[in-house]
Amino acid sequence: MTQQATPARPAPRSKLRRVLPLLLTAWLVLEIWLLVQVGSWLGGLTVVLLLIAGAVLGGSLIKRAGARALSAALEQTRDPKSEQPQTGTSLTVLAGLLLILPGFLSDAVALTLLFPPTRALWRAGGRRVADKALRSTAGVGADPLADAMRLQEQLRIHRPDGKVIQGEVVEPGSGPGAGPQGPDTTYRPPING
Repeated sequence: MTQQATPARPAPRSKLRRVLPLLLTAWLVLEIWLLVQVGSWLGGLTVVLLLIAGAVLGGSLIKRAGARALSAALEQTRDPKSEQPQTGTSLTVLAGLLLILPGFLSDAVALTLLFPPTRALWRAGGRRVADKALRSTAGVGADPLADAMRLQEQLRIHRPDGKVIQGEVVEPGSGPGAGPQGPDTTYRPPING
């Protein structure tokens, strides 16, 4: 008799993964309903013009946020020790993407990402989610957000300023002669960079 292997049971899906399809469906239905309601109130042409204006505004926000991020990165390369102020580009880009999406609900959420008081609330909420993901005890691969946050934290810790110091590991008692040796006096060219 041969014994059949029992198929491995897939890992249970997180709560967010179970609810996300339902939330996206509800969001889309609400967006369509709002478009129909506003269209019947203002007229179809006005709704189309509002959607085009939102897309243009969203594109300009993304372009401006990209330029701000690029200038901040260039400033950081010129003076790596300078304290880099928060540019808020990620929230601005997210607001631009939401403005580009057709619909008035996404536009309303985008506006909350742009105004300073509500922007601070979004930022605080994002920090709480990130901290929770960092403190998550879920195994590797169980929670993609926790995995991404841990990886980002490891990269930040291991590369605080991006400098690499060239070195050589010398173990005592190894090598030719294996006895006590004097200092290494061989010439090594300087490292430029």
